[in-house]
Amino acid sequence: MALMDFIKKQFIDILEWTEDGDGTLAWRYPMEGMEIQNGGTLVVRESQMAVFVNEGQVADVFGPGTYKLTTQTLPVLTYLKNWDKLFQSPFKSDVYFFSTRQQIDQKWGTPQPITIRDKDFGAVRLRAFGNYAYRVADPKLFHTEISGTRDSYPVGDLEGQLRGMVLQNISNAIAGSGLPFLDLAANQVMFADALAKELAPVFAKIGLKLEAMTVQNVSLPEELQKILDQKIGMGMVGNDMAKFMQYQTAQAIPKFAEASGGGSGIAGDAMGLGAGVALGQVLAQNLAQGLQGGAAQAAQAAAAAPAAAAAALGVKPEDVMATLEKLGELKSKGILTQEEFDAKKAELLKKLV
Repeated sequence: MALMDFIKKQFIDILEWTEDGDGTLAWRYPMEGMEIQNGGTLVVRESQMAVFVNEGQVADVFGPGTYKLTTQTLPVLTYLKNWDKLFQSPFKSDVYFFSTRQQIDQKWGTPQPITIRDKDFGAVRLRAFGNYAYRVADPKLFHTEISGTRDSYPVGDLEGQLRGMVLQNISNAIAGSGLPFLDLAANQVMFADALAKELAPVFAKIGLKLEAMTVQNVSLPEELQKILDQKIGMGMVGNDMAKFMQYQTAQAIPKFAEASGGGSGIAGDAMGLGAGVALGQVLAQNLAQGLQGGAAQAAQAAAAAPAAAAAALGVKPEDVMATLEKLGELKSKGILTQEEFDAKKAELLKKLV
C-alpha cells in the first residue's frame, strides 16, 4: 500500500508562478498529492517573492532569481524539519508567491464630510479624495498579518482596510502639515506629502510600502469657501487683514453708489460714495482694533458706524471734491485701478460742468 501511495505521488521539479492577470497579491502553489523534488528548481521572477511555510511557520524567503532547492538553500526549513545535511529525499512544504509590483490608482475618499479641528476656525467639516499606490515589501509579515493560508489574496480584499487607514489619519496629517485650513485646497501636494508621511508606518505594519499618495480635491465648507474666494479675488498673499478689508470696502463702493443712484445728480453720487468710504473706513478700523485685542475700542468703532454712515448721507455737492480725494487715496494704495478711478472722476466732473 505504501509503495502504491509512493507511486501515485507526483514530484515537482520546478516551482514558479506565471501571473495571468493583475490584482493578485499572494498565490499559493497547489501542493495536494505532490511533493517537492530535492534539488528541484525555484524560479522567482522580477516583481515577485516566494515564501516557504512549514506547518504554519514561515521558513525561507526568496527574492527574484533561480534557486536549486537543497538543504543549503533552505536553511530554516532544514532546521524546522530536522533534516540531515545529506538529506536528499522529496519533501512537503507550502510555497507562497507574492507580487511586489506597484498596485496603482487605488482610490480613497470621504463618503461623508469628516470633522477636522482647526486652530483658527475650531471644528470644521470637509470632503477630500485622491488615489495612492503601494506594493508588498515584506511578504513574511504580509503573510502573517493579512493573507494567511488562502489560495490567493486579491487586491480588492484589501481596499476597504487601506481606505479606512487613509481616512483615519487625515486629521493627524492636517495637524502635522502646519497648513492653515484655508490653504489646504491650494496646497494639495503638501497635504498629500503630510498624509503619506503619516500613513507610511501604518502600511509598514502589515508588510506594505506606500509608494505614492495624491490629493485630487479638497472641498471646504460653503462659508469658508466664500472667504477663500474673496482672498483669491483680491490676489493677496499672506494674512494682511487690513488690505483685505480695504479690498472689501472698494468692492462695496459701487453698490452704495447704485443704491443711492435714484437721488439727485451729484448729491446722490456723493452720498453713495461718501457712505461707502465712511462705512468701509469704520469697518476696517473695527477689524484692526479687534485683531490687536482692543475689544472695547472695537465695540465703540462698531457703534460709531451707523453715525458715520448717516453723516455721509448729508454730503453737499461741494464735498464731491473731498470724495475724489478719498478715491485718489484708494487708487494710490492699489485698491482701485487707474481705469476705475478715471471713469468715476470723469463721471463726477461731467456733472459739475
